[in-house]
Amino acid sequence: MREHTKPADQLQPLAYSVKEACKATSLGKTYLYHLIKEGRLEVRKIGNRTIIPAASLHALIESGTT
Repeated sequence: MREHTKPADQLQPLAYSVKEACKATSLGKTYLYHLIKEGRLEVRKIGNRTIIPAASLHALIESGTT
């Protein structure tokens, strides 16, 4: 029996770059950094990259308090 896997183009991202998060949410970069500074949006630093966990971005949108 074969395992069912999703093709790469259907995989959900685990995290977004700031640029990708802006595109996904239609929010501006300055506003996203404001939310990060306020602690309302979680980020991770990996090397010199800042990434936003998908769960954090989804929680922000679900809360409706942007």
